[in-house]
Amino acid sequence: MTRSHTTVVTEQFGPRAKAYVESAVHAHGDDLDALETIIRAKSPAHALDLGAGGGHVSYLMARHAKAVTASDLSPDMTAAIRAAAHERDLTNIETLEAPAEQLPIADATFDFLACRYSAHHWRDFAAGLREARRVLKPGATAIFIDAVAPGAAMLDTHLQAIELLRDTSHARNYTAGEWLGTLGRSGFALGACRTWRLRMDFTNWTARMRTPVTNARAIRALQTAASEETRSHFAIEADGSFLLDILMVETVAE
Repeated sequence: MTRSHTTVVTEQFGPRAKAYVESAVHAHGDDLDALETIIRAKSPAHALDLGAGGGHVSYLMARHAKAVTASDLSPDMTAAIRAAAHERDLTNIETLEAPAEQLPIADATFDFLACRYSAHHWRDFAAGLREARRVLKPGATAIFIDAVAPGAAMLDTHLQAIELLRDTSHARNYTAGEWLGTLGRSGFALGACRTWRLRMDFTNWTARMRTPVTNARAIRALQTAASEETRSHFAIEADGSFLLDILMVETVAE
């Protein structure tokens, strides 16, 4: 039986919606603090959370925007967001089920957009960014946050391999250069860039996606066999925990 990438993503994340809503890694972070500073200053009328996942960006934006649309491919994710928003008494969040590459939204609808830890699952990275630009008003701010691959091929290959073993819906962690170049070609003027390193606890990282035991063992085998340069860059620990590079880019729709 063949399955589209959309189906793979939906099947991967649907059963794990509650885990992502409750995930400490996704619910907190320096990037969210930085994002809140920006959106507080902008106070948008209508903000889009593109690839909302567990909805943590939506909950944050709802405190400062008049209205928020949380868009995600998975109906289970959007249902979990609606439930969490109700529990938090956030009445200005609406949800939308749609792929990032094809949003059923009119041009120039939003005056703010945030996209966090979503793009590495998209079937077509460039198309998703073009669509993000299409639904934004000219001059609107857009913030993109994601894990990024190191520029060195050896390190890049290691990261993509363990990500795919952990989660079969993984498409690619793009390099910072790929992010900046594609954003520019998609109609965004580049602003401030910030980077972080985020520790991924191996047990939690694999449990969140219910990674099969055989795949988790394969990841550990790759980590054990990795070169000293690779082990050093990712700061691989004895239990498999490691550091992941995070990029945040502030842009303006041209």
